[in-house]
Amino acid sequence: MKKSVLIAVVIGFCSSMHGQQTITTNGGAPIGDNQNSKTVGEYGSVLLEDVHLIEKLAAFDRERIPERVVHARGAGAFGYFESTKDMSAYTKATLFKGNNKRTDLAVRFSTVIHGKGSPETARDPRGFAVKFYTENGNYDIVGNNLPVFFIRDAVKFPDMVHSLKPSPVTNKQDPNRFFDFFSNIPEATHMITRLYTDLGIPKGYQYMNGSSVHGFKWFNEKGEVVYVKYSWVSKQGEENLDLEQAAKQQSMDWQHATVSLRDAIQNKKYPQWDLYVQMIKPEDLHSFDFWPLDATKDWPADKIEKIKIGTMTLNRNPINYFQEVESIAMSPGNLIAGVEPSEDKLLQGRLFSYFDTQRHRLGPNNQQIEVNKPKNKVINYNSDSYSSATNSKFPDPDVNYQPSNKVSLTDSSKDKPSETAIDNVKITYKKISKTNDFAQPGDFYRSLSEKDKTNLIRNLVGDLGQVTNKNIQKKMITYFYKSDRDYGIRVAKALGFTEKDFM
Repeated sequence: MKKSVLIAVVIGFCSSMHGQQTITTNGGAPIGDNQNSKTVGEYGSVLLEDVHLIEKLAAFDRERIPERVVHARGAGAFGYFESTKDMSAYTKATLFKGNNKRTDLAVRFSTVIHGKGSPETARDPRGFAVKFYTENGNYDIVGNNLPVFFIRDAVKFPDMVHSLKPSPVTNKQDPNRFFDFFSNIPEATHMITRLYTDLGIPKGYQYMNGSSVHGFKWFNEKGEVVYVKYSWVSKQGEENLDLEQAAKQQSMDWQHATVSLRDAIQNKKYPQWDLYVQMIKPEDLHSFDFWPLDATKDWPADKIEKIKIGTMTLNRNPINYFQEVESIAMSPGNLIAGVEPSEDKLLQGRLFSYFDTQRHRLGPNNQQIEVNKPKNKVINYNSDSYSSATNSKFPDPDVNYQPSNKVSLTDSSKDKPSETAIDNVKITYKKISKTNDFAQPGDFYRSLSEKDKTNLIRNLVGDLGQVTNKNIQKKMITYFYKSDRDYGIRVAKALGFTEKDFM
């Protein structure tokens, strides 16, 4: 393709629509908006009354028995977090109070899309989940090895995963399917660009960085709030496999990431990660050219400082994989005093979906499983059902309700969540205004070395080249071109397109 391709021609390209149909609820009622969750205002929290969202996620959570629907293949380990910087001015969370405070933890690393028996050499995001056993309850940071995600709203999550999973007809993963989906989701351009670099195949779990992906709220003893995002930086360095290295590794041992992590710990080469946070004041959220609570956006370190607050060390392998790794139940909803969810639309859906998935997989009392138990005593009146082991441990076994004249409770007002003022807003289904889908993937592309750019194009064209619908290929090219002119031109040229193809 000539470098003189007109931007207007490329941007103006769009494919024709086929197969018009109406999306409905399980009860057959038409859905007015299948792209955006119901929120309090454009940037507010997602509402539980969004029945379509809840039903859609609940159905999705139950699609596999007993394997996890996503993050099925994983490896785990145990260790501790040592807090090195006192952050009590920003959060009540006790594990971040500095003075080399140690908190025991468990981790589970995983691939995302592929099944339990799949090779770890497959291109895929990697899950990076950490469970802290604090004295005030369990706190989970559940993220990925990449700092962004494909979508910004949880209502799209089941559709996204369906497109990436094997076809219900052929039982084969098919680029025709997932690029058909992504060609209609321009917000995915950032994640696709990162995933198709060599970051998509880590050399081993200890050689990848991690991110919370979402922003969260921290609040201190005064009730003051800041928004935070977490980043894990590997002290082993970030190392990945290119296509040739991955093919060679797969021919020798496609379980390389699990083996690498386990061997390192067994040989006392304990993997470590430094934990960094970035903070934004609530009044500054709208001061960027993107919405910081959009999961498709990274928080640039040159604009939002990264502050090191501690280090994680993994020093014990699981003794029994099923009991300690397969049975571990992570959720971004496992929060402690001082940390709350933000209004991130994807996060808001995950708060429901992760707990719901674990109830489906492990039963309603899954947090009574040993690896999921908090260190402090659990006192609530959840009773009976599968594997219940707490009824007899109530302060008074005859009282499984509250309030009661028999059992008095301590004042817990200090543990109440922060307050958020909401004035003059509409409850709405609405796409956010600050989408800015192409600036960050362009910045990321330009930050790559020439070797990494070459590998990105090769990896991307390897899958996109399998797509038989040329209109889908063209649509994806327009997204890459909008991100960076050189990026789009190189993909187009590699796929055999010329300027005339866009006229």
